[in-house]
Amino acid sequence: MTARFRLALVVAACAATPALAQEPARLDFPPAISVSGEATVSAPPDLAQIDAGVASDAKTAREAAEANNTAMAKVLQALKAAGVEDKDYQTSRLSLQPQYAPNRPGQSTVVGYRASNRVTIKLRDVTKVASVIDTVVSAGANDVGNINFSVAEPSKLLDQAREKAVADARRKAEIYAKAAGVTLGTPLSISEDGTPPPVFRVKTLAAPMAAAATPVAQGEETLSITVSVIWAIKQGQ
Repeated sequence: MTARFRLALVVAACAATPALAQEPARLDFPPAISVSGEATVSAPPDLAQIDAGVASDAKTAREAAEANNTAMAKVLQALKAAGVEDKDYQTSRLSLQPQYAPNRPGQSTVVGYRASNRVTIKLRDVTKVASVIDTVVSAGANDVGNINFSVAEPSKLLDQAREKAVADARRKAEIYAKAAGVTLGTPLSISEDGTPPPVFRVKTLAAPMAAAATPVAQGEETLSITVSVIWAIKQGQ
């Protein structure tokens, strides 16, 4: 047998062999229903944060800094007298900047300096927000803002939302199972989607510089949860 004839036989044999490797793999999945459940829980805030500051203007940087230090010392003393603990207020920003003459062409001219000192105040009793604002303003704070409310322990609210979200997923799965004529089984998989940050809702927040007592609306904090659940199913009896 010549070499050319043997090669022809090998090629023919390969052509006749079934291409088993090209067959798609068969994957068997258990019958299941996949749904998402959602839940929202709201609660009044029990923690508040206030930013209050003092800005002082003077001809020289030294005068501005000294005036600002004196004014902020009065604000801090007022906070202590109001019963706010030392651990619950902290300096958040210090600055000393030159002030320039406005609307002058050419080189800017320094006409004075502004010193600023801000403090962040944490209140564990949100009913005291209005009175603390009035206290710091009366003590000399002339820059008050960034008033935020929150829940001190949001994990408890989130756990409630998780239970409700799974219940919502079961409700939807049972609807699909009934419509399809099958019976809902046990959950095969439960996963929590990315939890969005808490949404704070407030109706109104008046300016704190008013002569009358500062009106503050606490609103409520809303937490949302979304879960994805895969439920096993079996044929209806």
